[in-house]
Order: sequence, then C-alpha cells, then structure tokens
Amino acid sequence: MFVSILLSRFSLLSLTLAGIVSCGSSYRNGKPNFVFIITDDQDLHLGSLDYMPLVKKHLGKQGGYTKFISQGLNDKYLPVWLQEAGYDTHYTGKLMNGHSTSTWNKPLPAGWNSTKFLVDPGTYIYWNATFQENQSPPAPAPGQYNTDLVKEQGLAFIDAVSKTDRPFFVGIAPIGPHAEFTGSRPFTKPVGATRHQKLFLDAKAPRTSNWNPDEPSGASWISKLKKLNDTVIDFHDEWHVGRLQSLQSVDELIDEVFQRLEHYNLLDNTYVIFTSDNGYQLQPGKTCAFEEDINVPFYVRGPNVPKGKAVDVVTTHTDIVPTLFELAGIDQRSDFDGQPIPVTSKAIAQQAKNKKRDHVNVEFWGEGGDEGKYGLDAPNNTYKAVRIIGERYNLLYTVWCTNEHELYDMTKDPGQLNNLVTPSKRRTLVLKQPISKLQARLDALLLVLKTCKASSCTDPWSVIHPEGDVVNLEDALASKYDGFYAKQPKVSFSKCELGQILSSEGPQTGNSYQGGELWPHWV
Repeated sequence: MFVSILLSRFSLLSLTLAGIVSCGSSYRNGKPNFVFIITDDQDLHLGSLDYMPLVKKHLGKQGGYTKFISQGLNDKYLPVWLQEAGYDTHYTGKLMNGHSTSTWNKPLPAGWNSTKFLVDPGTYIYWNATFQENQSPPAPAPGQYNTDLVKEQGLAFIDAVSKTDRPFFVGIAPIGPHAEFTGSRPFTKPVGATRHQKLFLDAKAPRTSNWNPDEPSGASWISKLKKLNDTVIDFHDEWHVGRLQSLQSVDELIDEVFQRLEHYNLLDNTYVIFTSDNGYQLQPGKTCAFEEDINVPFYVRGPNVPKGKAVDVVTTHTDIVPTLFELAGIDQRSDFDGQPIPVTSKAIAQQAKNKKRDHVNVEFWGEGGDEGKYGLDAPNNTYKAVRIIGERYNLLYTVWCTNEHELYDMTKDPGQLNNLVTPSKRRTLVLKQPISKLQARLDALLLVLKTCKASSCTDPWSVIHPEGDVVNLEDALASKYDGFYAKQPKVSFSKCELGQILSSEGPQTGNSYQGGELWPHWV
C-alpha cells in the first residue's frame, strides 16, 4: 500500500544497502531517478527473503481511499510533490485499500503521469484481478497472473521513461505475498504462478522461540490463545508455502527491473528501493505490535550508497518520503512526520556523529482480524505502542484499549514471551531501573507520539523537555525527573473502538519540564 506509507506510523525498517559509485553528473536535469517496489504483507522474521535470491543479488549483496480523499490528502502526497519538482511519475499495482471499482474516479488519484492500478474487489485475486488504467474504467484480467501483469506494466513504464530526459519515479506494488481475498471471508492462502506451484512443498513455518507455546502470554486476546493442534499447524505450513511460492514472481520482477534499467543505462542514476507495507505472523495475520508484524525489509541501491552495508538506525515508513526528498535535492516540508533515512555514505557518516532517534510509534485501530479458517476476529485489538532502541536498551511497550500493558526486553526476550509489567516480574530491573520508573517514561513518550505532528514525531523528547537536555530514554531516566514523570498523565482508553475516536483515547496532552518545574500542558 504505497500511499499508506505517507500516512502510517506502522513499520520498523531493517535497512540494507547496495551501492553504486556515482558522482551524479549524468542525472537528468540534476536529479536522480527512483524505482520504488513495495510488496504486501512480506515478513522479515519468517525467512521469506531466504527464498528470494534475486533480491539478494541486486539489493543485498550488492488507511482507505475514501478517507484519503475526505481528509484532503489527494493534493498532499508524494507524486504531486515530485511532479512539482520536475519529475514524471508512474505507478502500477495496489494503491490502497478502498480504492475500488466504485471509488476509482471519485476523484482520480492526483499526481500521476500514467497509472495501472489494481482495484477492489479484484486487488487480491491472483488469477482474475481487476485493473484500472489511466482514466479508463476498471476491467478484469481473467486467466492472467496478477504479479506478472504488474511486472509487465512496470517494465513498460521504464521503457517509456527511457525515451525522455526528465527524472522519473516508477512505483511498482505487487500483491504478493498477501492472502487471496475475493471479497468475502475467509481469506485463503496466497497463490503462486503456475511455474512456481511445485516449489518449496516441504517448507515449514519457522519454529521460532515463540512458536506455539504451551501457555499463552501477552495481553488482551493474545493472552487467551489456545495451543495449536497438528491440523492447524499443517494449515500454517501450507499457508507459508503459498507465501513463498507467490514471492517467486516478485523476485523475478525485481530481477527484470534491474535488467531493464541496465539495458537503458539508467541503473547508475537510479535509486531502487524495496520494502513491504507491514510484516506478517502465523497464525496468518499482521495487526499486532509484535516484531513479526512491524519489522520489515528495506533495501536501497543507488548512487553513493555503500555496497552490502546494513545500517543500524531506528526508522519507519513515514521517513521514506523525506528520504526521497533528500536524495532528489528537494527541500524538506515542515509538516513531515518523518526524517531522512541515512542511505548514502555521506549521510551515514554524518548520522554517526549525532545522537540517534530511539523510537518508532506503532498503533492500530480495529479488530484483530486473523486470516485463514482457524483465526478469530478480536474486537479488542486497538492499541498504542512504542518500539524504542538505544545503545543499552531494546524495548517494546504497548497499551491496549483494554488498559492492559506489555513491556518486553527485546534483547533478552526476542520472542516477546516475558511481559515485564505482570506482577510477578515487577522486581525485574531494566537499565538498572525498576519497571515502574521505566514505565512512567515510556508512558510519557507514548503520550506525545500518539498525537504527534511534524517535528514532535521525530523529536518527542523535546516536547517533554523543551530545554533540550533530554534526547533519549537514558537521559530521561535521570533521578531528578522522577517526581515529574510520576505526575504525568498516563496513556489510557475508555473504550475499545474500531477506529480513531479521540474521545475514547484518554489524555491527549501531558506536561513539560522547564527550568526544573512542571509546566501543565505542552507548549
């Protein structure tokens, strides 16, 4: 879901770089090109990248449409801004949920020179998808494989831009490895192209440390899950095989994109970015704050990007557009909720000199809608969470709409099985501090992030400490702030809603610490 990248604060990115040495002298009108490839529901922690050798060859070793329109965002998103900066923009594949045969022209998505969108209810049908091209009405594509059609259109866009001298952005959004969905539940497993349907038949869903525990843990509906029996486990394994098979055509897509860019001598001047909209878990689903759901692959190859380097930064999808702006030499907008990701050698060196951002906001409203026939729909799946990572800490803190809490030390407990806010764990120390002291800081941080805009999203500590003496969690844990944090409002809910209903989401503002005193409300 490309547009959701501009709006969401959902995914923690795992950044891998593959370099091309280029001085940029052959940029079109002084600007680089972009090819942006985004899969749907691709995991990082279930091992799917191990089955995509062409991704590793080229990139490793080397919200809904009606709401989008009603909130006035059709004139305030990436393609519009890129066109204003002199770019030609093209897009194929899935745009966002709710972009359908009834909404496709109400109005048309702005900012694109040419498009071929997948539209609902045919978006997630692998062999009978529905496409809507430019200004033409939607039409089905019976008997043709969804991802192959998206690939061919993406390659056609590259053919077209090769004939101009203008910088370009090409977005390619295949649905793999999303579950197949024909408009009525249940979801069914992803479907590979015919040529891939005999591959990986013996593959098993990874038996990780948190696979099918004897006793449930966590909070809310997660804490009531039953142990899986052999029938359900076999079903999950089959689902996993379907995901791997559906990704083979994505792997081929990426290989052919690189071949086509190289054919036209465009590769050295083009940033190719590969990521996913969110992660995935088995039981099939993606709506929790657990690492499988929020940590996604993020690969970049392009001019001045160091080869084969994994960068250790905390970043999220709201940082992607600021990153493209920086690479394109476009001034950053003051209303961006994100900041540029350091992907070039120069940016990485500069970032190493500064204190790193330590947080990512994660939030969800609605049901915990598991996919497949053995899942359940949990109405109490709304939550606010913060994923926070520093040199000496690696934590996830979640407040559920049931007002249950979770806190995990991800270094010691990567499977997230040991909830540190349960009464039996209260004596545990993190950073040599009691859980209650740590939780007070995390609550204050989350209170800022759940309503943040612009710079308060990237620098929330400055909202709480406007004098600038606190820039991360370790600074905030200084004992002189204990009384201040004890008086901060806490993140809470009065009701589990299926959407963002602010009146049900407790306090919206907190206090700031200035001159050694507590100031009511953020200023």
